Amino acid sequence: MIVFNKTKELTVSASAARADTFTTRLFGLIPRRSLAAEEGLWLEPCAMIHMCFMNFAIDAVFVDREMQVLRIIADFKPWRFSPWVPGALGVLELPAGRCAGRVAEGDVLEFR
Repeated sequence: MIVFNKTKELTVSASAARADTFTTRLFGLIPRRSLAAEEGLWLEPCAMIHMCFMNFAIDAVFVDREMQVLRIIADFKPWRFSPWVPGALGVLELPAGRCAGRVAEGDVLEFR
């Protein structure tokens, strides 16, 4: 799917996959060695993530039910745990550095 930032009117990810089962959310990007610049992973429902067994850093974007960005953890490194983000519906995982200039807290995203 495409992730579009309605606030800034630009594409955030041209190819985001969806993880919406227990297993796909649990393993997420663990099997991957990297993400291409336009790739992403949407985890739903999800209000906290772990980076255990990950091989690379990511930008993590926590979004509420209205698709408004609540929190961004930029350059989130392996073997870390995010805080619980109250009100988060899901998390968009992007390549590290992808959010810079594309996504900010308060922006509204749209999945196409």
